[in-house]
Amino acid sequence: MNLLQIQTTLGQTEPISVIMFFIFVAITLYITYWAAKKTKTTSEFYAAGRSVTGFQNGLALAGDYMSAASFLGIAGMVAMKGYDGLIYSIGFLVGWPIITFLIAEPLRNLGKYTFADVLAYRLQQKPIRIAASIGTLLTITFYLIAQMVGAGSLIKTLFPFLSYEMAVIIVGCVMIAYVLFGGMLATTWVQIIKAVLLLGGASILVVMTLLEFGFSPVELFNQAAEKYTDTVLSAGSYVSNPFDAVSLGLALMLGTAGLPHILMRFYTVPDAKAARTSVFVATGFIGYFYILTFIIGFGAMVLVGQENIGTFDKGGNMAALLLSENVGGSIFLGFIAAVAFATILAVVAGLTLSGATAISHDLYVNVIKKGKSDEAGEVKVAKRATLALGIFAILLGLIFKGQNVAFMVGLAFAIAASANFPSLLLSILWKKLTTKGTAASIIVGSSSAILLIILSPTIMVDILKYETAIFPLKNPALISIPASFLTAWIVSLMSKEPAAEAKFEKEKLRSYLGVGAE
Repeated sequence: MNLLQIQTTLGQTEPISVIMFFIFVAITLYITYWAAKKTKTTSEFYAAGRSVTGFQNGLALAGDYMSAASFLGIAGMVAMKGYDGLIYSIGFLVGWPIITFLIAEPLRNLGKYTFADVLAYRLQQKPIRIAASIGTLLTITFYLIAQMVGAGSLIKTLFPFLSYEMAVIIVGCVMIAYVLFGGMLATTWVQIIKAVLLLGGASILVVMTLLEFGFSPVELFNQAAEKYTDTVLSAGSYVSNPFDAVSLGLALMLGTAGLPHILMRFYTVPDAKAARTSVFVATGFIGYFYILTFIIGFGAMVLVGQENIGTFDKGGNMAALLLSENVGGSIFLGFIAAVAFATILAVVAGLTLSGATAISHDLYVNVIKKGKSDEAGEVKVAKRATLALGIFAILLGLIFKGQNVAFMVGLAFAIAASANFPSLLLSILWKKLTTKGTAASIIVGSSSAILLIILSPTIMVDILKYETAIFPLKNPALISIPASFLTAWIVSLMSKEPAAEAKFEKEKLRSYLGVGAE
C-alpha cells in the first residue's frame, strides 16, 4: 500500500465520532449528578465512602492506568518499531505484582486517603506531609502536561472543527465537573465505564484485524516480517543500549507502585482483602489489554503500513485509529475515537483528584491546621483545590502547545519511582527510617530525576538540538532510584529517631492484621 492508496476520514469532521463523543460526556455527567447527591463527607469525596467492591476497584484501577499513551502510544510504537515497542507495556505491567505483594495491603491498613498517611503513621507529620506533597504534585504536574497536550492534539485530529485551545478547555472543564461535584464516586464510575469501553473496543478491533489473517497471529507476524524484514520481530531495534533498557524498565515498574492517583484508589475499598482483589483484577485486565495492543500494532504495520502511519504522526500515535477505519469503516473509527477521548478524561480526573487530596488533606488539614479541621471545611478546600488544579491543567495544555512532551510521562514515572516508592517501601519495611531520612529521600529522588532528564539526550539532543548530552541515558531511574534509597539510608542512620522506632511494632501489627484500620 502506498501513500496515494490510503483513504481515511481521519482529520475530517466525522458525525459518528461527534455523536459518540457527546453520548459519552452526557452519560458521565449524569453519573456525576448522581454521585454528587451521595458525596457530602470527606470519606465520600476522597474515597467514595470506602464502598467500592474489589472487582469494581480493579476495573477502575485498570481504567485509571490504561491511558491514551498506553492505547495509542504503545500500539503506535509496536507498529513503527515492532517487537521492541513492547518494552513499555511490559514495564507498565510488571509493576503490579510489586503493588500486590508489597504495597496494597499495608497501604490500605495504615493509611486513610493518601500515601503520605502511611509515611506519617510513625514519623513527624509536618515535614513528611510537605515532602510527600512535593513528590505527589511533581508527579501529577508532569503527567498532566502529557495528558492535556495529548488531549488537545488528539481531539483536534478527531474533531477538526475544534481548535487545539478549545479542545484543551473542554477536557479541563468536563474533568473539573467530574471531580468537583462527584468526587471519587463519580471518578470511579467514569473510570469503570472507560475501562469497559476500552477493553471492549480493543477486543473487537483485534478480532476484526485477525479476521484478515484467518485468525492466525502467526500469519500476521509472518506478513510483517515479509514486509519489513525479520528485524520487526526481534529485540534491540528501539532500545539498543542495555543500561537505557534497565533504566526505563525500573522507572516504569517501580513508578507504577509510586503513582499517587493509583495508590489513592486502595482507600476506596472496605478492607485489605478487597484491596488485594482489586490488584488481582486490575493486573488481569491490564495484562489482557497489553496483549491486544501488540496485535493492534502489528495489524496496523501490515494493513495500514508504516509510511502511511508516519504521515499522520511520526511517533505512530494514530496507528490504532487508522487500523480501526481500515477494518471497520468510519463508524468503527468514530467509536474508537470516542473511546480514546474517554481514556484521557478518566486519567485526568484521577490525577486531579489525587492532587486535590494532597493539597487539602496533607497540606491544609495536617500542616496548616495541624490535624484540626472540620469535614465541611476540608471538603470545601478540596473542591477549591480541584478547581485550581483543573485551571492549572488547562493552562499547562495551552502553554505546552506544539511542544514535544512525549518524555513527560517517562519523567512522571521516574519521579514516582525515585521520590514516592522508596520512601513508601522503607516506611513499611525498615524500622530505622527517620523523618529526616524520608524527607531527604523524596527531595533527592525528585530533584535528581528532573535534573538528569534535563541533562539527558531526551532534552539536550532531541529538543535543544545539542550534538551530545551531559547525561548519557534517556531515563534517569538507574541513577535517581538508588540515590533516593541511599539518601534515606545514610540520613536515617545519621539522625536516629527513637520515637519512630518505638512505633514500628505497632505499625507492623496494623499493617499485617488491619487492627485499627479506617
